[in-house]
Amino acid sequence: EVQLVESGGGMVQPGGSLTLSCAASGFAFSGYEMSWVRQAPGKRPEWVAGINPSGSHKYYKEFVQGRFSISRDNDKNMLYLQMNKLAPEDTARYYCTKSSAVATMVKTAQMSTPGAQVTVSS
Repeated sequence: EVQLVESGGGMVQPGGSLTLSCAASGFAFSGYEMSWVRQAPGKRPEWVAGINPSGSHKYYKEFVQGRFSISRDNDKNMLYLQMNKLAPEDTARYYCTKSSAVATMVKTAQMSTPGAQVTVSS
């Protein structure tokens, strides 16, 4: 059974930093492109960042480019999202997922994992 468990969320002041982690199990993690998706209150889910199986290629939505960094540890089956210079508009619940599931998540807003809440507020 595929399991993805996010952690590391919390409340931070504008300009602050957080690192999200995602523990993966039940599938061959190192063989899959992975992504982070977020959903802000009252909004549709949106893709944030993706990383290829080896970690050599990383992709970002323009609104996080230069502030967020996605990484992975295939030995530990872990996915990470380092978030710097956080702004109130980054407030959302963040989900990790196989990249192949992003389109469905965005379309249906059906999330199969609990996600990690990030709140940016002064």
